[in-house]
Amino acid sequence: MKPNHLRALVAIAVLGMTQPAFADVVTDWNEKAVALVQPWMLPPQGHRAMAMVNLAMFDAVNSIDRRYQPYLTRLSAAPTTSKEAAAAVAAGTVLIGVLPQARDEVKAALASYLETIPSGKPKADGIELGEAVAVKILEMRAKDGSDTPDAYRPRTSPGVYVPTAPTLAPMWPHVTPFAMTSAAQFRPGPPPKLGSAQWAADYNEIKELGRKSSSQRSAKQTEDARFWLIVGPQAYFPMLVRVAATKKMDLVDAARFMALASVAMVDAIIAVFDAKYHYEFWRPITAIRNGDLLNSPAIKRDATWQPTDTTPMHPEYPCAHCIVAASCAAVVTGVIGTEAPELSANSATAPGVTHRWSNVQAFVKEVSEARIWAGFHYRFSTKVGEEMGYRIGEHVVKNLLQPVSIAGR
Repeated sequence: MKPNHLRALVAIAVLGMTQPAFADVVTDWNEKAVALVQPWMLPPQGHRAMAMVNLAMFDAVNSIDRRYQPYLTRLSAAPTTSKEAAAAVAAGTVLIGVLPQARDEVKAALASYLETIPSGKPKADGIELGEAVAVKILEMRAKDGSDTPDAYRPRTSPGVYVPTAPTLAPMWPHVTPFAMTSAAQFRPGPPPKLGSAQWAADYNEIKELGRKSSSQRSAKQTEDARFWLIVGPQAYFPMLVRVAATKKMDLVDAARFMALASVAMVDAIIAVFDAKYHYEFWRPITAIRNGDLLNSPAIKRDATWQPTDTTPMHPEYPCAHCIVAASCAAVVTGVIGTEAPELSANSATAPGVTHRWSNVQAFVKEVSEARIWAGFHYRFSTKVGEEMGYRIGEHVVKNLLQPVSIAGR
């Protein structure tokens, strides 16, 4: 259980907004959802929750507008049904389902939000529709494997000590994807052979530039490393909310955009953990402290090497931040096109700093290289992560929530 003061902060973040932050209920409830899931859930579980929230909102408002193919269901709804009430209730109901410990906070936030919508049949119909759609989303994901017990088996031999900290999400390769046909659909080939020139080059690069006390890393590279220590939904969803607001998307298009992005990111996480636990490739801190085991003149051991920050507790290959960033970027491009607005983000791990990018490729590059400067990922791993993410994002945009013809409505 999280500390009481942290739960109080969540309640303040959620309940402090009695009026929508934007005219669009979808962006507003994304903000509320991020504030709720971030302190309670690890990043994979948080992204799963955000995908469920956004899909429920989309299917609810699309049941009224009927402009796109549904994700799961398109229920019967009068055209006068309140989209705002339907979306808010769909989001709130899903959040209560996945975060029962925050039930009171969610119910209070939902009641406050619904007070801003005029009473009457449109509102009542919207509430009923939002609940019905959310229940279907919750039922669909109830047995998706996300709560499977941790059965990870460290590699060891009898009597030999291994670190006892739990690994992150070892069950995630077995989670049912949201859009992919399987967790392994986009699984990459293996990492470079340990005797290859690429391995030596990337080993030596991160050994120097990812070292905590590196004198070769620039101040900007250090800032980037710190900035992208942020993880989970808080790292990406605020940026997507700003994109939707900047493009002045209507409610249904905003719901579709956020649903596509959240599905791409959660499937990217499922795919990357499938690859991570399939290959179980060693992290730089392990490789560099054991460099002498390879008997290679191209690399040297550093017995006391430390990365810029604490290494995440899961296998190295491929880079998770890279795949999530690229999947997000692919959805932005796929929905908005090459005229996507400037992207910007803030980070809880670099307070007071705002980063801006003129295009999605620059954004992805910074995220990827930041993981090198942090001492977490080899360059080949970031490149593979990027490639996987772009492919997954493109797959989601191409196959989900497509426009319907007038005749098909």
